[in-house]
Amino acid sequence: MKRFLEGLQSPIVNAAAAGTQARGDAAEALAARFLSDRGVRVLARKVRCRGGEIDLIAQDGETVVFVEVRLRSNARFGGSAASISGCKRRRIIHAASWWLAGAGKSMAHRPCRFDAILMSALDAQTIQWLQGAFDAD
Repeated sequence: MKRFLEGLQSPIVNAAAAGTQARGDAAEALAARFLSDRGVRVLARKVRCRGGEIDLIAQDGETVVFVEVRLRSNARFGGSAASISGCKRRRIIHAASWWLAGAGKSMAHRPCRFDAILMSALDAQTIQWLQGAFDAD
């Protein structure tokens, strides 16, 4: 009986996770379009390494931009900006260093910036672009 009940719960949990992932993917796609419309060239999406992840890597002029995309429709536990904790920033910085040492090696000499794209809904009208949202200090 226990195994039967676990089997019933798994699809629900997986469906919720899939829905969250789909919303995240849609938010990243919207953010990429938003940046492209403003002349920022998106170089990579969903860059992952052990210990970190970057949603978007872009080029704004000569500057390499590492972008964290946050979608928060409920501000009850803080808005989108509040959800980028110190731990999350360290993980993004770690992934940026990893990328610059590997795939982005040809850009390692360029200035870098850490931006955040914040939105409260999957709507370009709600986007806030925080350039230089945090530093790698």
